[in-house]
Amino acid sequence: MFNITSPKPTYDQNAVQPMRDELIAAGFEELLTPDEVEKVLKVNDDKTILVVINSVCGSAAGSARPGVSYALQNNLIPDKLYTVFAGQEKEAVDKVRSMITEYPPSSPCIALFKNGNLLYFMQRTDIKERPAKQIANELVEIFNEYCSAKGPSVSPENLNKIMYAKQCGSKIPLFKG
Repeated sequence: MFNITSPKPTYDQNAVQPMRDELIAAGFEELLTPDEVEKVLKVNDDKTILVVINSVCGSAAGSARPGVSYALQNNLIPDKLYTVFAGQEKEAVDKVRSMITEYPPSSPCIALFKNGNLLYFMQRTDIKERPAKQIANELVEIFNEYCSAKGPSVSPENLNKIMYAKQCGSKIPLFKG
């Protein structure tokens, strides 16, 4: 489950698991290595790929995770959903960031790709202090413009079961392994 290699994660794996589980429950698959990132993002198959760089940041990530989850209730959504976790699988995150050259590193953030090209990017400054529903509304507009897969990513009943964490990263225990 955990990818404990060099470089070591910043935060305790068990402490961040609930934040990982939120996106997994919404239909995302985790990318844990640079090779996994390369394999899914360098594909030229005309599919849209949504990548969320997850984070422990309470103010921004606490809105990003539910915002993207609500947006995925739309009738049009990206073909594929992936997530990497900042401060955890650092090399995988770096690989995603290397494909977002137009913007500085940001976490959390939400990126939409197609054929290895960035179509849309919502950086931390676009997320911070915005309510989840506002984030969702912007993403729905983007999905309606670029995506053709049928939504939602999970049933409304399953979405309603997700418990979203909102806590300050400074309160998350550091990795001690």
